[in-house]
Amino acid sequence: MSDREVSDREVSVLEAQEARLVLPRFTYEDAWTLGGLLVGMARERGAPVAIDIRRGPQQLFHCALPGSSADNDAWIDRKRRVVERYGVSSFLVGARFRAKGTTFEASSRLDPDRYAAHGGAFPVAVEGAGVIGSVTVSGLPQAEDHAMVVEALERLLSSYASADG
Repeated sequence: MSDREVSDREVSVLEAQEARLVLPRFTYEDAWTLGGLLVGMARERGAPVAIDIRRGPQQLFHCALPGSSADNDAWIDRKRRVVERYGVSSFLVGARFRAKGTTFEASSRLDPDRYAAHGGAFPVAVEGAGVIGSVTVSGLPQAEDHAMVVEALERLLSSYASADG
C-alpha cells in the first residue's frame, strides 16, 4: 500500500469519527462531565496531559496533570486554533495535508507559532448547530492525544443514550 493510500485511509477513518461524534447537546455540565472523563482516563494511564474544553471562546474546563507543563498549554492553543479555523479535528487537518503529499506547515500559509495540525484537538459538534467548541488534550504523542479525546467523546455520547433510554 502506498503512502498516499495510507493517508487516504487515515483521512476516511478520521472523517467517520467526526460524523459519528455529534452530540445531542453540550451544556456547562456536559463540559464538566467530559473533562472528568478525560481526567479519569489520564490518571488511570498515568498520562502527563493538560486538558482544555471550550464552547466558543469561553473556556469551560481546564486541568493540568502531573508531568504536564506550560508548553502543553501552548500546544493546546495552537491545536485549538486549527479546529476553530477548519471546523474539524487538528489531526484530520494534518492528515488531509499529508494525503496531498505535503505538510500543514509547508502548505497552509499559517503561522506555525499560532497553529498546529497535530492530533489532540477535536470539534465539539452539536446536532442542528454544528461545531460550537473544542476539546483538546496535549502531552502524549499526537495519535494518542487524539485517541484519548475520541474515546472520551464516545463515552459521553454513550452516556446520553443510556440516560435517555
